[in-house]
Amino acid sequence: MSHDPDVYEAEPVADAVPGADSETPNLDFEGTTPYEDYVKASVLTHLQHPLSDDPGEMVFLVTTQVMELWFTVIVHEWETAAKALREDDLPAAMAALLRSTHELEALNASWKPLARLTPAQFNGYRSALGEGSGFQSAMYRRMEFLLGDKAASMLVPHRGSPRVHAELEKALAEPSLYDEVLRYLARRGFEIQESVLERDLTQRYQPDPSVEAAWQRIYSEPALATGLGGGELAQLGEALTEVAELVWRWRNDHLVATRRAMGAKTGTGGSAGVAWLEKRAGKHVFPELWTARSHV
Repeated sequence: MSHDPDVYEAEPVADAVPGADSETPNLDFEGTTPYEDYVKASVLTHLQHPLSDDPGEMVFLVTTQVMELWFTVIVHEWETAAKALREDDLPAAMAALLRSTHELEALNASWKPLARLTPAQFNGYRSALGEGSGFQSAMYRRMEFLLGDKAASMLVPHRGSPRVHAELEKALAEPSLYDEVLRYLARRGFEIQESVLERDLTQRYQPDPSVEAAWQRIYSEPALATGLGGGELAQLGEALTEVAELVWRWRNDHLVATRRAMGAKTGTGGSAGVAWLEKRAGKHVFPELWTARSHV
């Protein structure tokens, strides 16, 4: 199946005969089109069921669904990177991390249709959300767990969905992406404390001086920072920093969009709304990558 832009813009040709003209796309299929078979577009475009009469609800619903798809892709990339690091395959890990930065940029751009909502516009369909809230997203929770931001309490909303709950429970107990990075650095000879390498994986990651020292060394020592077989570690650090920055931007864009649409009201899921998001936006993932820069 081609994704050449011209395929989307093909002009209908009357009485097209397959194979008669090499420049004419095949328009005659016995069943559904190969595009439909692969993309399942008819499934995706029939998942929207607005619950209000407000025309603005459709863009909110579709944008949220698009975000869920991006969460799914990003989780795939970070799980791929974590697996590659376990296998000491740094090039494969780097490729997945770099792909994820482009995907995070696309995810963050999803806020644009919602970022200028006035309170009146949002109130037009807010009641349709009921107690629904983004923090209930299971796939977003898997993203957060991969970033090392873990909490068993976040499994509670999913007790009514056994499959989803089991997937999250498994993700909670597994090493995060950053855990795999630190284990990789330890195998490369960096002195990472055992308390970090053997930590309780179901708990939120906490900064550690030995990790900060490792990143400081990677960025400070010429043999590690540039060339002699070590520059790749600085590149790994920069790829992770790019991921961390884009996650921070996601959280801030969420905060701004929410503040603009509803001010300081209680969130739809019963959270503190803006106050909750402000607390989240103030946190950096992969913290030692930021603090180590003060010592380089």
